Amino acid sequence: MPVLPHAEPYHHDGDEIGVLFCHGFTGTTAALRPWAEAVAAAGHTVALPRLPGHGTSWQELNVVRWQDWYDCVDAEYLRLTERCSQVFVAGLSMGGALALRLAQNHTDIAGVVLVNPALGAVDPKARLAGILRHVVPAVPSIGNDVMHEGVDEGAYAMTPVGGVAQLNKLWAEVKALLDLVTCPLLVYRSRVDNVVPASSVDTIRRLVSSLDYTEISLLESYHVATIDNDAPRIFAGSLDFIERVSQTQAELS
Repeated sequence: MPVLPHAEPYHHDGDEIGVLFCHGFTGTTAALRPWAEAVAAAGHTVALPRLPGHGTSWQELNVVRWQDWYDCVDAEYLRLTERCSQVFVAGLSMGGALALRLAQNHTDIAGVVLVNPALGAVDPKARLAGILRHVVPAVPSIGNDVMHEGVDEGAYAMTPVGGVAQLNKLWAEVKALLDLVTCPLLVYRSRVDNVVPASSVDTIRRLVSSLDYTEISLLESYHVATIDNDAPRIFAGSLDFIERVSQTQAELS
């Protein structure tokens, strides 16, 4: 199935510090491309894959499993480890859950940056997706929750209910093992998020085992903060985090 132009993956060969970017549910690489390019401009190696079922049609997202999303980012992570001495992972929304899953399975991850990470949904009907998928294939879009006018993350026009059912399964897996996350964490959360509840970050903060944990509030952005008003702040802060953590780990090795 043809991939939409704005959904193409992005890779950049840089230094021995690698950064893997994970985009959100029904969204595309467009939501993280400016961030990935900023990290690449700083000289680092970057991987921004298109997750299975995304960037084509919402119908395709109804027939993939959450394991397909995870296998995609896991493969990208392993490729980065072959050429980089340290690898960081950055995720938006569902991509944040995938980043945490990677950190649960790979204790050598240097650090994780999360932007409005999702472990649940504001809409209570999302919890019933496993049943509702047999009744209705899709509901109105959850995309483009952005304060800045004229910005488009390229999300699907509809939200596939079967995909939401898989998302629920991913969230359950990640929440059950959050204590296995020990790497440094930098978490950005928007004060107003119309997609993901505040309880997601609260759960992460409470259950992870990371001793190096920083949480920053975003006042001028909604859910897709990586292309919203606070985007420059996220880009600069994540680069500072990568530099600090990578230097610390290099000194310890």
